[in-house]
Amino acid sequence: MTDEMSNEKPAQTNTKQKRSATFYTDKIGLERLIFFSDAVFAIAITLLALEIRLPEEAGQYGDLEMWAALVGLWHQYLAYIISFLVIGSFWMAHHRKFRLVDRYDNRLLSLNLLVLMSIAFIPFASSVISVSSTRSATIFYALTMVVVSLFFTAMWVYITHDNRLLKPDISQQRKQREFISVLSTVVVFLISIVLSFINTDLARLSWILILPAGIYVNTKTPTT
Repeated sequence: MTDEMSNEKPAQTNTKQKRSATFYTDKIGLERLIFFSDAVFAIAITLLALEIRLPEEAGQYGDLEMWAALVGLWHQYLAYIISFLVIGSFWMAHHRKFRLVDRYDNRLLSLNLLVLMSIAFIPFASSVISVSSTRSATIFYALTMVVVSLFFTAMWVYITHDNRLLKPDISQQRKQREFISVLSTVVVFLISIVLSFINTDLARLSWILILPAGIYVNTKTPTT
């Protein structure tokens, strides 16, 4: 038996809280989940920069042509900045939530994989809006973020139901605030879909609203 297996401490749920699954309290297992998640976030956020490309013939440009080409990539810069901030906000949400987690189980591992799967898809969605300013591209990007947010919501609901996986001293206010923080992202991107039928630039500009929402959560969230 390996050290990791011997360190696992399965805890059967009690009838009072209606728990039927087996939970694990070993720190190594939970840390591996978090480290793997951080790695996926880091790779996804790094891949965004690889989508910024000059034309193949750029090596033959003179100074003025090169500056013109670099300025002409403004839409790719914008896509990079927006997606960087979005992935960053999702990472911060993931970090906050797992600071409150005391144990894990196989279902949490599966739900977390769904979250990471959707995070890893963001660079592709970002590449779509970097090459197209159409309504379809805008809606596709917004829907991608809605899916990520919904996976986050499902994971948090599972974690908090009957305090299934939480530390014992987490207040109801804290749980609700974390829940609202994820749903606020859903609301912002759903609003942008509606705005895209009016003006796609306005729709994309509305994505900036996730920043004040994230700042509010980070500065106002109680410690317990």
